[in-house]
Amino acid sequence: MSEFGGMSGIVVVYELDKPMATSSSPGMPAGAERSVRRVHAAPSTPGAPAATGPRTLCGKDTFAMETADWKPSERLGAPWYPTGYASVVCPDCDAVIET
Repeated sequence: MSEFGGMSGIVVVYELDKPMATSSSPGMPAGAERSVRRVHAAPSTPGAPAATGPRTLCGKDTFAMETADWKPSERLGAPWYPTGYASVVCPDCDAVIET
């Protein structure tokens, strides 16, 4: 079982699409939410289980990512990611968790 098998120490983060220029999206109000491009898993910061470490499990920088409210350690039997985002889960992060 990997160190992430129990899901403790994992923070779910969203890689968001780049914001579109307001001139090209007249129907979208300023400050509208960007869509999720990919869902990643990142190790939590030691001593701060809700804080994200600097890199995802696949090696991407978490600086510009948004932390999800989803906490895998609180959902026994559920996948590590929010099920509504199953189609955009990072396969590399998922493989690290599954091993």
